[in-house]
Amino acid sequence: MPATPAPTDDTTTPFASVEDVTERFAAHGYLTDRRLATTVFLQSRLDKPVLLEGPAGVGKTELAKTLAAATGRRLLRLQCYEGQDESKALYEWDYGKQLLYTQMLRDKISDITADAPDLASAVERIGGQDSVFFSDRFLAPRPLLDAIRGEQPAVLLIDEVDRADEALEAVLLECLAEFQVSVPEIGTYLAKVPPYVVLTSNNTRDLSAALKRRCLHLFLDYPDAERELAILRSKDTGLPEAAVRRLVDVVRGLRELDLRKSPSISETVDWARTLAVLGVEELDAEVLAETANVVLKYERDMDRALGILPRLVDPNAELPVPHGHHHGHGHHHGHGHDHDHDHDHEHHHDDAPVTSGPAPAASASAAASASAAPAVGSGQGARAFSAITRRKA
Repeated sequence: MPATPAPTDDTTTPFASVEDVTERFAAHGYLTDRRLATTVFLQSRLDKPVLLEGPAGVGKTELAKTLAAATGRRLLRLQCYEGQDESKALYEWDYGKQLLYTQMLRDKISDITADAPDLASAVERIGGQDSVFFSDRFLAPRPLLDAIRGEQPAVLLIDEVDRADEALEAVLLECLAEFQVSVPEIGTYLAKVPPYVVLTSNNTRDLSAALKRRCLHLFLDYPDAERELAILRSKDTGLPEAAVRRLVDVVRGLRELDLRKSPSISETVDWARTLAVLGVEELDAEVLAETANVVLKYERDMDRALGILPRLVDPNAELPVPHGHHHGHGHHHGHGHDHDHDHDHEHHHDDAPVTSGPAPAASASAAASASAAPAVGSGQGARAFSAITRRKA
C-alpha cells in the first residue's frame, strides 16, 4: 500500500478540512468554490487523481500550480500533445552516458573477455554485465517516473491529456491506479509518497472510460459574476471598482456570443490590467474596442463582438444604423472575397448578436445619435462602429 507522507512543516501538512483547502488556496491567490475545495480535499485523503474538464482558461492548470504551492510540494508537469512518445512521459536511457562509461571501462571489458575461447563466449560474458549499463545510474526519468520514485512529495500535472494519443492514455493507467511505473530492465518502482495527480482536459476528444474510472472528476466552467468579480479584486489589477464591475458584465456578455474562443478568466484579468495601465476609470465602447484584442484572438470573433460592445457597456444604448452600406474593415480586400474563410463577409443576419429588444430603425433620431457618437481613431477603435455599418439599413 502507498505510504502516507509524514508532515515535515506547516506547508506540507495535509489539508485538515474543506475550509482549510479554501483558506490555503486563497492565501496563494486562487479562489475556490465549495465543490472544488471538496474535490481537492478528497483527493488528498483518498490518494486519487483528479480529472478537471472544461473550456480553456477557467483555471485548471492554475489549480495544480496552486495545489503545489499550498502543500509545499514540487510541481512536475507533463504537457501532452498529439504523437507524443511514451518515453517522453515515462523515462529514457541515457545512451550518451552509457557510451562514455563503455569507453572509460574498455580496459575492464578487455579483461573480462581476455581468456574467452571464442567470440560467442566473449559475447556471453559481456551480456552478463547488462545489468551494469541498464541500471538506475543510466536511467533518465521523465515526469511520470520522477513523480513516482522521487524522494520529495510532488504534484504531477498531466496537462491537456485530451491532446495525447490513446496509446499514452494506456501508459497512464498503471501510474494512476497503482502509483507505480514498471521498467523492464530494472523492475517496478512504487511510490514512497504518492503524488497528487491533476489531469486537465479541454474536451477536444472523449477520454477513455478506464482513465475516468481511476479519477475523481470535476467539470470547471466559467465562474458566476460575483466569484469572477472576487477573482479580479484579488488580482489587484489597479482598475477602479465600478469599472471592474462593468468589465465583468461586458466579458460575460461576450461569452454569450457564438465565439470561436470565449474570453478566459486570465484574459479578463489581463484586460483589466491593460485598462488600468491606460488610466481608464470609466468604460466606454471606444476604449473597449481599442483593447478588445486582449481577449479576442480571432478576426471573426472580433467582428461579432465589436458591434455589440456599446450595448454591453450600456444596455439602453441605441446602435446607429447608417443609410449606406460599406465594409469598413480598415484594409483592402486583396483576398478576392473568398467567402469560405472565417470573415463572414456575407453578413447573414443570423450571425448578428442577439440582444434584448428590437434593433432601432433608421430614423432622424438614429442619425442624430450616430453623429453625436464620439470620434474613434484609426485601427481597432474605428472598427467598433464600422462593424455596425455592415448591417443593411
